[in-house]
This record gives sequence, C-alpha cells and structure tokens, in this order.
Amino acid sequence: MNHYKISTLSAATFAALTLAGCGSDSIVTVNSLPTFVAGTPQRLPVDGSSNDLLTAGLGKSGLQSAVSPTINDPLNPTAAELRRLAIYNNYRALVDMTTNGGYGVLYGPNVDANGVAGSGEGKIGGVEYMAYADDGSGKQNVTMVVQIPATFNASAPCIVSAASSGSRGVYGAIATAGEWGLKKGCAVAYTDKGTGNGAHDLATNTVFDMFGRPTTNVAGAQFAATVPSGTAPNNRIAVKHAHSQQNPEKDWGKFTLQAIKFAFFALNEELAPKVNGAATVKFVPDNTLVIASSVSNGGGAALMAAELDSENLIDGVAVGEPQIQPDGSGGASVKFGGNTVTGGGKSLYDYTTQAMLYQPCAAISTQLAGAPGAAFIVGISAQARCASLVQKGLLTGANANEQADNALAKLRAAGWLPESDLLHASHFAFAVPAIAVTYANTYAQANVADNLCGYGFAATGADFKPTAVSAAAFARLFGTGNGVPPTSGINIVNFNSALGPIIEGAGSLSAGSVADYNLDGARCLADKLSNGTVAANIKAVQRSGKLQGKPTIIVHGRNDALVPVNHSSRPYVAQSKVNDANSKLAYIEVTNAQHFDAFVGNAALPGFDTRFIPLHVYYVRAMDAMYDTLKNGKALPPSQVVRTTPRGGTPGAAPAITAANVPAISAAPAAADAITFSGNTLSIPQ
Repeated sequence: MNHYKISTLSAATFAALTLAGCGSDSIVTVNSLPTFVAGTPQRLPVDGSSNDLLTAGLGKSGLQSAVSPTINDPLNPTAAELRRLAIYNNYRALVDMTTNGGYGVLYGPNVDANGVAGSGEGKIGGVEYMAYADDGSGKQNVTMVVQIPATFNASAPCIVSAASSGSRGVYGAIATAGEWGLKKGCAVAYTDKGTGNGAHDLATNTVFDMFGRPTTNVAGAQFAATVPSGTAPNNRIAVKHAHSQQNPEKDWGKFTLQAIKFAFFALNEELAPKVNGAATVKFVPDNTLVIASSVSNGGGAALMAAELDSENLIDGVAVGEPQIQPDGSGGASVKFGGNTVTGGGKSLYDYTTQAMLYQPCAAISTQLAGAPGAAFIVGISAQARCASLVQKGLLTGANANEQADNALAKLRAAGWLPESDLLHASHFAFAVPAIAVTYANTYAQANVADNLCGYGFAATGADFKPTAVSAAAFARLFGTGNGVPPTSGINIVNFNSALGPIIEGAGSLSAGSVADYNLDGARCLADKLSNGTVAANIKAVQRSGKLQGKPTIIVHGRNDALVPVNHSSRPYVAQSKVNDANSKLAYIEVTNAQHFDAFVGNAALPGFDTRFIPLHVYYVRAMDAMYDTLKNGKALPPSQVVRTTPRGGTPGAAPAITAANVPAISAAPAAADAITFSGNTLSIPQ
C-alpha cells in the first residue's frame, strides 16, 4: 500500500491485568501509550523491497542517483511520496555520496554492520510508527518516528536514539544513527526535536500535517504561526524553528528521551505477548540496551538527554560533531599544543554572529587563495563589507588586503583554528546567515511579524524581490527542506533594504544603500546578544556536562568551522571531566575533518575532496566502540587525536579513498596523540 496510515493503535489506559485463576506471579503490565503522545500513533509496515525503513525502497543505488524521487500530483503529494523524498534528501545531506569518497565502500546501505561492503541494495524491512509528542497545548507537536527492523532480536533488544541534525525534519538522522542502528538490528527512535520542516505560508494560510502534506487545517499541524491581527502577509513564510516562540533547543534532551519512551511503547505494541488482544510490557530499560546518538544538533540533543536522564533510560552515548553549549561551570580549561585556549566556550549565537560579521571580508584574504567556495563570494561586496567594518570601527587596515587579513585574525582570535581558515567562504555562502537569522528569532522568541533586524523568509522572483511561493515547491517542503531557509525556494529577505525588500545574498544592501552584504543586519544580529530575552534563552540551552557516569564517546573534526571545537566539544569535555565525578567520557579529535561531509563530494565545491576525509567514518567507529563497551564490556578507546591523510589529487577529482586515509581509533595512542586530563585542564596535542 502507498499510504502511510495503515492502521491505528489501541491506547490501553489500564495499568495491569490479572489472569483469571492464576497467582500474583501472573500479573502482567499492559502496554500503555505515553501521556505525552498526542493523538493516535500511526503504523506502517514495509516489505524491504518496494519500500523499506532505510532507503524508502530506493536502495543504495537510488539514494546515490542524482535523480530525485518524483511526485505524481505536484500539488497533492501523498504521505508515501513525501516520506521517500525526505529520506532521499536527508540521507544525501549528511554524507559524501560519491564512491571515491567512501559511499558504498566504507559506509552506505550495502555495507553491513561489520563494515563489509556487499553488492546488494541494503534495503531493510520492518515496521515504522509515527506520532507527535506534545505538552497538551497542541503547539509543540514534535514529530517522532520509531523504526523496528525485521532483524530486531527480541532476546537481545536495543534502541538507538536519532534526533535530527541541524534543524531537519524527523528523518534528519537517517544516514547516521538511523543506518547504524537498523544494520545492528536495533529499533531507531527519531525525533525532529521541535524544529523540522514545519512552515506556514501566511498568504494562503497553508501549513503541514504530521506526514508533511499541505493543508489549510491548522488543527494538528506540525506548526502554525501566531500572527498578530492586522499583520500583512507580505509573502512571508513562518518557519517552526525560528518562529515557534518556544526556543525548542532548551528541550532537545527531553524530546530525545520522549522518543526513546515512544520506542519502548512501539516495541511492546509490536512484539510483546498479547493478553485479551492487548499488548503487554516485555521491553523495559532494564533489559534493553539504549544508545543515545546522532550528529551536530542531534548529537547535542543526545548529550542533553544523558544529562537529563533521571529514569536511567540511556546506557551509553556516542555522538559526532555535537552542537553542545557548555555553561562554563567547574572552572575547567583547555590547552592546545601546550598553550591555554582563550576565548573558547562561546555560545552558538555569539560565535555565529561573529562569523556573520567577519567571514565575508576574511574570505577575500590572499592567505585563503584557492579556498573551496571562494567563487560564491562576490568580491566587490566583500570588499565593501571590509570597508564598512573599518568605517564602523570594527576593523583596521589601509586597503582591502590588510582589512581581509585583519578580519581573518579576528576570527582566529574569536576561537576558530587556522585549520578552519579555508572554510570561511563556503560557510558564509551556504550556512552562517541561515543559522544566525534562525537562532536570532528563536532565542528572541520573535513573532514572524517582528521583522527582527529586518530579516524575514519568503520566496523571491527573478528580480530578487519577495513573491508568492510556488504551491508545488511548498507542497514538497517536508521532502526537500532542511528547516532553515534558504531552502526549497524559500529565502532570507532583507526587508530593511533601501531599495525595498530584496533577497539577502550577493551584494545585498545595508540601509545606507551600500552593497556590503548588509552589514547593518549583521551588526543588529550580533547586538542581540545583550538582549535580555536572548541572553536568558541562551542560558536555558547551556549544559553542565554532568553525564551521570554514562559511557560516552564524542568524535569531532578539528577543522570544523560551523561548530568550532574550541566552542563545543573541547570545553564541554573539559567541563564534563570536572563536573561528572564518575566520568567515562572519551574524546576523539580527527584531523582533516570538518562539519559538512556532503560538501566533500559536491562538484560545486572542488577542493573539499582533496583536503578533507569523511568524519562519518569515525562516527560509525565510535558507535561500534560504544556497542562493544555496553555489550561485551570492552573499554572505550582513550581520548586521542586521530591523524588522517587527505586524498589529495586534483580538486573535484580526488582519487578513491583508502583505509590509509582513515586510520583506526587506537586502543593505545602514542603519547604525541593522547588527549589527557589533569587537575581541571584538558590537554590536546597539536
């Protein structure tokens, strides 16, 4: 069948049932729907051929194909079509899909749980449950999905949590935690963690239901914006992460724990013995191995969940490049190459708005000649940004070259490593403005009508001005969007431009009609750091590192320019070592690895392939190590720097990756590679 809704589930509310004529030993607990689940969960069986859990029937080859799945009626996509499109796009967004880069060789659906590549398509049959988690207000509607593979071993049950990376929808960890868990025969507990592709076209009052289908019925929508009466739509589009006014990040840990609890419900509903037609409770935390996992924002959510876990749901944590914000408690410090790191541990909003200010100017430094993505920076506008920064007293330099070098120095002083230098151009072109604008709104709890710093979201036309969004493009947003515009035809618009509202991007104007990448807007965003509401919401998302002694392994790329190690993993690990008396935390820092593995194989960004290895390989190895620890009692590898070897060659045509490029995480690292902790100081070798 094509439709997602196959059957509804019984929501048994009584707590226990005594079998007639039996003693107290026969009392069994009846499975009951968690109280946070809103509405009726939906169940979808998949055969592992025409449709499956990991690839939506596309298989390894279909996921790698540049031809995306189609929608028969563009204005009325089915739930099955949107699910397939979402899995296709989310998978491709997280890993390098080129064979030379490792897909189908080191990882991918056809690579089995032991790392052996096969000739098959890697489809996995089973059953999938979907529901909302909500606080009773009907406004959270956090989408959860639980996938139970046909290979699930009821005698050795396991669950892997998979909070979405970035602001992605519920399938946003399908290529990372999803693939690893399904191959291992574990149930996978996905959550969009209150972000996702919930959007609201104000002009047509179109929203999305749980399956991502467009509707004008706001009841049960993933997200419907609260818009003050009399507000003109102006082709505006509200986006859930930016405009829910709930700062969902503060609850990412809670949402991850709820997804795990929903997974227990689904497992029992599906596989536990039935009594009088009602499922009993067979799978509980005491007999089920649970690994909290994911990457990027999803990795941060897993760490948050471990800190918050008062019910001992989680046995271990394994994450990649986590966006985690330490609260600075404990007095920990970090040394790198023998030198104390200063200026580290900044909040995401702090360092992202600094990038928003200085990256376009730094990108034209002669020190960064040949940087991948440099072609996407408009030189004249970047020079104008440099000059405007000087005029505002934020930069020095007698000419554009000196100013660009000074901007690069500013970024290094603000915590970016020199290893990240070559990434500033691509990150400003494709990531930083989206994150800065989205998080400004979410931390300010802004309404879509607030026009925060002059920024808003809308479709734009050939004249770069806001226009009505294409109904067909909007209808498939669940399948194509990433949760943070620019995405799927929805762009960031500068509504304060002197020439009238216009797309934020190449040459965009400040209020003074200077084509300087809108320095006025960037400064306004940076200044919001001192706003009381923004500051309070940043504090609400920061964490102590108290992981309650849970075995934990973190892998992070040293070259990460989006979530720099000096602001995330390094200070968090140091703080956790101080604050968690029974710390079992291992930290693996990987050289020649950065945040966006999907950039490595992107033909539009030649040079990523020659310079960077896929961090995903080390995420998989971290998951393997955690499973071995929890299942077999093997010690986690010691904290260490893993020194990789880039593929080299011609940009855009790097040779095939080999095992020599991605050496193993060592069980006994050399002294020159060992990351150590003493007193209150984490020491990382150069």
